[in-house]
Parts: sequence; C-alpha cells; structure tokens
Amino acid sequence: MESPIKQIVLSQTAKDQLIRLKRPTKIQNWNVFCRWAFVLSLNESTPPTPVPVPADSNVEMTWKVFGGEYADIYLLALKQRMYNDKLPINEDSIQKQFRLHLHRGIGCLASERIKNIKDLLDISLKE
Repeated sequence: MESPIKQIVLSQTAKDQLIRLKRPTKIQNWNVFCRWAFVLSLNESTPPTPVPVPADSNVEMTWKVFGGEYADIYLLALKQRMYNDKLPINEDSIQKQFRLHLHRGIGCLASERIKNIKDLLDISLKE
C-alpha cells in the first residue's frame, strides 16, 4: 500500500523527549519509540489538538523505516481512527493527523515516569 507519508521529521522538543526516554529503557532506535508513541496516541479517546508541530530537529526517517514490515497496518490504523473521528481521509489530512498523533504520543510517553523498559510496557497495558 502506498503511503502519502514519505518523510518524517521530528520536532526538536520531541527529539529531546525521546533522548530522555532512550537512557532508562535502553531502546536505541528512534522508530521503535515513534511506533510506540503513535499507537499510544491512537488509543486515546479524543483526537489530538490541531496545533502546528515544527519539523525543526535533525531526526528524520522514511515512512518505511517508521513502519517497517507493519507500515501498511499503521497506515490503516490511522485511516480507521480518522474515519472514527469523522475527519476527511485525503493525503494532506493523513499527513497532518499522523504528525499530530506521533507528537502527542511522544509527549504522553515523556510525561510518564519511565525508569526502565518494564515501565514502558506497563504504560502500554493500561486501559
């Protein structure tokens, strides 16, 4: 499935938040944290607030690196969420919603007291 999302550039704030999370969890790859954050945001009951998110860091990845072998599933999950939120499903909207969900998820992870990988797992298992 062709994704309208080609390149992902994190905000400097998101990069800083992920750097702080990398130390205690020992997860080294940006894309692993970004996947976790994205899914965490999709699981929230409300849509993300439509705020501008700058692309002002040097952390970049392609959609394929972000999603890996599950890239199509992540895209379908985003489209389903957009459908549920009664948002238009077009290229521009998909790109914006992905960016909003990704950064909201990173912010949610950063707001938790994560001291190790178990804490990260516990967050994902919360209802």
